Amino acid sequence: MKIIFLGTGGAVPTSARDNTSFLLEMAGELWLVDCPGSLTRKIIKAGREPRRVSAIFISHIHADHVYGLPAFVHSLMLEEKSVRLFGSAETVEFCLRLLDLFGLRKEKISYRVEPVVLTPGLRTELSPGVVVIGWPVPHHTSSLAFFFETPRGRVVFSGDTPVHQPLFERAAGADCLIHDCSTPSRYLDRLPFLQTMHGNSLELGRAAAGAGLRILVPCHFFSDLDFSPHEVETEIRKYYGGRLFIPEDFSCLELEP
Repeated sequence: MKIIFLGTGGAVPTSARDNTSFLLEMAGELWLVDCPGSLTRKIIKAGREPRRVSAIFISHIHADHVYGLPAFVHSLMLEEKSVRLFGSAETVEFCLRLLDLFGLRKEKISYRVEPVVLTPGLRTELSPGVVVIGWPVPHHTSSLAFFFETPRGRVVFSGDTPVHQPLFERAAGADCLIHDCSTPSRYLDRLPFLQTMHGNSLELGRAAAGAGLRILVPCHFFSDLDFSPHEVETEIRKYYGGRLFIPEDFSCLELEP
């Protein structure tokens, strides 16, 4: 299994980091997680074919996670393909209305989007032996974390969320947790909304230390602020001693069995 990061930043893109999004690749399958802009170009730049995407997962309906969906569908409108779109009921409804604004579900569009609502806590099969589970997290009423359970391991994506202990209890022993790590802890006083909306590196390291994670991947960095990956790593390492992967845009993490 490979995780290919198309973007690793927060809501404000910079020259180094675009909005967070990534691909999961396994056994010929290619799944897209979250939909900011320029996805077709970024997937090609990552060395993959956009038409190979067979499922799309939207964590919540804030603009930086969903605004690129219509452009992605439009770029593939002549492809004879059906692609499943996963999310909470609120997310799926919003995405369908967004596509309809541009007429992207009309009969002339060959690229068909099939909505799949994830009922929190229930297992939904993606392919033989591979399931996804949506799990509510605090950030927005539409927000879900995603648990991907495969023969190659268990990958969890928090989406945008502060450190939320029930999520870490559920993710205990995961092969990989990709978690919101928007800033170092020193920004909490300056940006108090971080306490309820996003994660910070100090609290992330503390929570990860007791969860038995094989790999921790901090992501969704507020890269328009003045801090470095080294500062993030230093804070996480105060508590977490496992494998730590701090991604850049277009970096690739391969999970060995």
